Amino acid sequence: MYISISHVTKDFRGRPAALDDVTIDLPTGMIGLLGSNGAGKTTLMRILCGIIQPTRGSVHIDGQDLADPAGRRAVKRVLGYLPQHIEPYPSLTPLEFLDYMGVLKGLDSRAERRRQAGELVARVGLAEVRDRRIGGFSGGMRRRVGIAQALMGDPRLVVVDEPTAGLDPEERMRFRSLLAGLGADRTVVLSTHILDDVAQTCPYVFVLGHGRTRYDGPTSGLIDVARGRTWLTGPLGTMPSGDLVVVNATSTPEGTRYRLVSDVPPDGAQPVEPSLEDGYMALTVNKERS
Repeated sequence: MYISISHVTKDFRGRPAALDDVTIDLPTGMIGLLGSNGAGKTTLMRILCGIIQPTRGSVHIDGQDLADPAGRRAVKRVLGYLPQHIEPYPSLTPLEFLDYMGVLKGLDSRAERRRQAGELVARVGLAEVRDRRIGGFSGGMRRRVGIAQALMGDPRLVVVDEPTAGLDPEERMRFRSLLAGLGADRTVVLSTHILDDVAQTCPYVFVLGHGRTRYDGPTSGLIDVARGRTWLTGPLGTMPSGDLVVVNATSTPEGTRYRLVSDVPPDGAQPVEPSLEDGYMALTVNKERS
């Protein structure tokens, strides 16, 4: 599954461009899509799914031009989409809801729809509640129904928006394992604010900022942005100041320890191995300052 985005701009009346001349080629596998609120992530995903069209530029998926209605139809036949907010019909069971989604995706064989629904309910850990009404499910269980519906029809391109937002740690770990397994033989675009989800599942990352490309490449390369520039202070009474980025703070009985990114370490700070969060903060803050 090859995705080529060329000089894509998306304008909305009365607002700055949601996307501004974005050009990128996305590989097969798990791709992390990062950016702050308003960076353009949701707009890009909606364009990839054929829901909206760019103002300028082009998108090709496996050679299909999304500007062409026939191309959009062809892509939608191999697409699975999990939006950030999805509310499966509460009066249906997981099996009934997946069967319904299979009809919408063009799976004409009832036997095939039932087979896929049964397999997917088990895959997302809902086999024991397959005949219960979705209205009684927890938020995490409804998200599992959501990812199951995205996988109906065995799509080759899966786009998921904030799949672990609001989930407890156990549910987040379940989703990570499930998503990591999906990227083996298809393209999965994962948009999230939770950097640890990307660090654990995505070997490739794409960062948007104010509608523009800030970084695209291996996840390790984004971590390297902060290599040799990440420091941990000793216990301090006040936050350090200067030309630096405070990534996080940890309270101790002696004071607060600050993890920060800076070209010059504060007095008494020790170097530490950078994380994806360090690299992301170093990249985005430096871009905003430039």
